[in-house]
Amino acid sequence: MSVAYGLARAGKRVTVMDQGDDVFRATRGNFGLVWVQGKGAAKPEYARWSLSSAALWPEFAAELTQRSGVEVQLSQVGGMRMSFSESELTRWAGDMDRIRDSLGVDYPYERLSAAEVRARIPEVGPEVAGAIFSPLDGHVSPLRLLRSLVQGFTNLGGKLTTGASVEAIDYRAGEFQVRTQKGLFSAGRIVLAAGLGNRTLAPMVGLHAPVEPVRGQILVTERMQPFLRYPTLHVRQTGEGVIQIGDSKEDVGFNDATTVKELGRIARNAERYFPLLKTVNVVRAWGALRVMTSDGYPIYDVSEKCPGAYLVTCHSGITLAAHHAGAISDWICGATEPDGIQSFRANRFHVQTSTN
Repeated sequence: MSVAYGLARAGKRVTVMDQGDDVFRATRGNFGLVWVQGKGAAKPEYARWSLSSAALWPEFAAELTQRSGVEVQLSQVGGMRMSFSESELTRWAGDMDRIRDSLGVDYPYERLSAAEVRARIPEVGPEVAGAIFSPLDGHVSPLRLLRSLVQGFTNLGGKLTTGASVEAIDYRAGEFQVRTQKGLFSAGRIVLAAGLGNRTLAPMVGLHAPVEPVRGQILVTERMQPFLRYPTLHVRQTGEGVIQIGDSKEDVGFNDATTVKELGRIARNAERYFPLLKTVNVVRAWGALRVMTSDGYPIYDVSEKCPGAYLVTCHSGITLAAHHAGAISDWICGATEPDGIQSFRANRFHVQTSTN
């Protein structure tokens, strides 16, 4: 929806083919972070890409609200990655130093002691050894963001077609014929932004999308009085006052169910971070599948076999939404390819090693 919104904003006639509500919904199941810290420790291009997108978020959120009338609840006052271990904090701080040195730009962060964390969040538990604080981080409401993008897109003249599972894509004489359950659609350009569905769609237009599912499980509590101003990597308080808790990465294929064992582990860790959560009622839980490449980085690609076919996939769709609606959409419209994304082509997975 970010790409579609950007294309419609650029004046293009855009139709989104949405498979329906019986498929995997990472857009509705994610944690809602606009997150920079720690990303790209081994790949400066990704650190730079995440940093620049997060910097665009205040303007992007204001524009979405103005166009759609939906407030996305962006709060970008900084975020904390808390730990129960001093050695872990030392390792994370080393990663932050490496990212800062590789970027050669302002990349602020603080290593906070347990007392310093408690001074900012008095409710933190005694087991917390400290945190890495980045003033660049924040969070939004994923559901409000989705609603805002859809409304902004349709207000710009975009068409959303639901229940349109793509069965085949044919390319002839510079035009794509997309066969769906809702009929046949024609287009001069197409963008594959179907998450895990890109695995099936990409080969239809000569592209490659080696993405795999990684399950995350999330708990949501009843509303509480505000106490957590800063989002953390595992616990955040939403604009409505509920606490959202997520701390799992599971390789279980396409199973998006929840398990008592994993939810119990997540809940126990949340209590260690914030003991006041021990008596709070949980009202909802769900599982959702991340869209992951083997190296954790996005894929932005364009087909040589079928010019006009683009591939966009990542697991940080909220952090990178400002770029997807901006630089990526501009590129699809014919602008120069954004700096640094050449390293995100799918051919990086085709590197072969020679043997003697």
